[in-house]
Amino acid sequence: MFYVIGLGLGDATDVTVKGLEIIKRCERVFLESYTSILTVGADALEKFYGRPVIVADRELVETGADEILRDAETSDIGFLVIGDPFGATTHTDLVLRAREKNIPVQIVHNASIINAIGCCGLQLYSFGETISIPYWTNTWQPDSFYERIAGNRSRDLHTLCLLDIKVKEPTPESLMKRKKEYMDPKFMSVREASDQLIQVLDKRKQEGKELAFTEDSLVVGLSRVGSPDQRIIVCPLSEMRSTDLGAPLHCLVIPGVHLHPLEAEYLVQFSSNPEEFSKSLNL
Repeated sequence: MFYVIGLGLGDATDVTVKGLEIIKRCERVFLESYTSILTVGADALEKFYGRPVIVADRELVETGADEILRDAETSDIGFLVIGDPFGATTHTDLVLRAREKNIPVQIVHNASIINAIGCCGLQLYSFGETISIPYWTNTWQPDSFYERIAGNRSRDLHTLCLLDIKVKEPTPESLMKRKKEYMDPKFMSVREASDQLIQVLDKRKQEGKELAFTEDSLVVGLSRVGSPDQRIIVCPLSEMRSTDLGAPLHCLVIPGVHLHPLEAEYLVQFSSNPEEFSKSLNL
């Protein structure tokens, strides 16, 4: 059996009872390590599970599926995913590969940022399409995510922005060599994401295009959702550009044009300026 087990968002103890029981009896256990991170490392997981964990980087997951699935026809193999198993398309692909080999698959779900984002007080059924904001380079600065945000805003829906992470990414120079060299890990902050969004807005203003939101629009910044040191702040986009929410992971929410009264009331507690925020919404 091939088990894909969600670990939740916090630390080792966020695994479900069902997931933990399965992990303890698996022949081999892999930890997918590049689409997200926990607040603890693999060593803490091994201590809690009482068994070794094989860290699976992007290269192993995307090109080494046969190794991960080896012997799954006759043995129990566990594949651990931070958040929920279907939080990334890579995991869907792995499940399909298993089923192509007639390997039985069982999914063990857990909390993910998609549902935990409700901690900020915005109602889940009022969220539209989730988008990703990638790191820009000097030669690659895509802004297609803006149109998706604009589409959500046109329907008065909130937008969850997942921010880029780089783990074990090969340097451009090493791609030309036989021996790969890797960049240091980095995780996009709400400050960096806000800066890129403002640059997109500036470009559109220069081109005379209509804006779906502005630097004065309220946004919600979150860090380490699901952890004891979780942080949430509500402020204008221009202010988020200089806000430090500490260690990763971060995400950003751009609310819809109109807030439900309960949403607004809940958000006030996270505002950088509660009095002004309350006045602007007539609370």
